Amino acid sequence: MSAPKLPLAGACRCGDLGIEITAAPFLTAACHCAGCRKMSASAFSLTAMVPAAGFAVTRGEPVVGGVRGPTLRHMFCPDCKTWAYTRIVGVEAFVNVRPTMFEDTAWFIPFIETCTAEKLPWAHVPARYSFDAFPDPSQYDELTAAYAAAHG
Repeated sequence: MSAPKLPLAGACRCGDLGIEITAAPFLTAACHCAGCRKMSASAFSLTAMVPAAGFAVTRGEPVVGGVRGPTLRHMFCPDCKTWAYTRIVGVEAFVNVRPTMFEDTAWFIPFIETCTAEKLPWAHVPARYSFDAFPDPSQYDELTAAYAAAHG
């Protein structure tokens, strides 16, 4: 697996919302939950977990969309409705960025897959670790260390 060449710029489908990362992801994932499938209109959603200090909206004003709840802020382009990133309320350390927003996506491979109990039977990804639901919080240190080791 290769690491992305930083900084990495991206945009929504219409180009009105621009984003950039200046810090490498510390974990990548595919989520098979029904909610992610519906929001991404696909068999799973893809995520690159990026330190919050290394993420910026460079153009446009995103709006909250998708499921509106007390813990998740799914951010979308107000014009084309592209799902760009997610912030978890109370977790300021990182941002879940949709890697398909970036011009260069060759670096992205899901390292973990979550919610496999809900996955479509034909959906397969090359993740190294699989979880029926989300990993227990106590597992994230080990997972991020393994991801770092795999990316040199």
